[in-house]
Amino acid sequence: MNMELNAVDLFAGCGGLTQGMHEAGFRTRVAVEIEPLAVKAYRLNHPDTCILEKDIRNINAAEIKEILAGAPLHLLAGCPPCQGFSSVRRLNRKQNVADERNDLVSEYFRMIDELRPLTIMMENVPALKDYWLFQDIVRKLRDIDYHIEIKIVNVNGYGVPQNRRRLVMIGSLLGDIAVAKPQNEKVTVRDTIAHLEKPEESADSLHRIIAKHTQRIMERIRLTPKNGGSWKDLPEHYTLECHKKARVGFNDIYGRLRWDDYSATITGGCLNPSKGRFLHPEQDRVLTPREAALLQSFPPDYKLPINISKQALGLLIGNALPPKFSYYQSKNIASHIEKYCVA
Repeated sequence: MNMELNAVDLFAGCGGLTQGMHEAGFRTRVAVEIEPLAVKAYRLNHPDTCILEKDIRNINAAEIKEILAGAPLHLLAGCPPCQGFSSVRRLNRKQNVADERNDLVSEYFRMIDELRPLTIMMENVPALKDYWLFQDIVRKLRDIDYHIEIKIVNVNGYGVPQNRRRLVMIGSLLGDIAVAKPQNEKVTVRDTIAHLEKPEESADSLHRIIAKHTQRIMERIRLTPKNGGSWKDLPEHYTLECHKKARVGFNDIYGRLRWDDYSATITGGCLNPSKGRFLHPEQDRVLTPREAALLQSFPPDYKLPINISKQALGLLIGNALPPKFSYYQSKNIASHIEKYCVA
């Protein structure tokens, strides 16, 4: 494709969505992100993008139009935070958790309505599909002539080595558009991180960061069977109090990844073994930030700030949209635009 495809990334985080769009041929002209550490990470990797570092609720579409300087906006993409809909936040409740960030999806619609991009893409948690506000926004998008498709897919079908179910909404003013079909490109934990040297032998500063644990936790980790073991495999006296009650506790905490399978969903707690199945398949440690980023499908040279807490680093990685997933969705949209020969 010879034409320059312009994109805007709302709720940009550390740049996972932008990375995939760039690999698919888009140029991200503007990004919006309020979190300072995420902005720092984004700028390390995408210095040519103009990033608006403020609350989207305080951004006028005229600011974005000024930066575009009359250029067409081919794609408006974004992943509005909707923490109240995550399965972890809801646990086993059917109701969604009240969270003011849920209404940021309205800001996403406002930007679409004011900017009228040729195409749109939004990714989010599957439970958003049943939220009345989201359903209302979909109706409004159709009222302003967007052809919309919504699907719930697993990113492991798009070359991402983890189980992660996501809602994808795409839309177009040009004509009917469909969510990219799964590529059936299976990538495993082994394919992704087995080639890495041990952290203590690495020159990669992100791979050298390892969480430190108490002696008791280290003993628990050493006793966890290699290649997929979990806390359920340990002697009873290692069982945490919160797990002694029937049907209480998460099954995957202090669990090891399996070499020849997908990883568990990489969340903001990915550098903490008490937050999920984030132990290395055979080494007695939790994942390093580099390993977690690779399992999110970031390029091996993607930069992240290292002079921040492990918790903050984990949140940057876990909250990102996997770039490989973004790439396939963006490439599909680029082909759609090319079909209609829009310059």
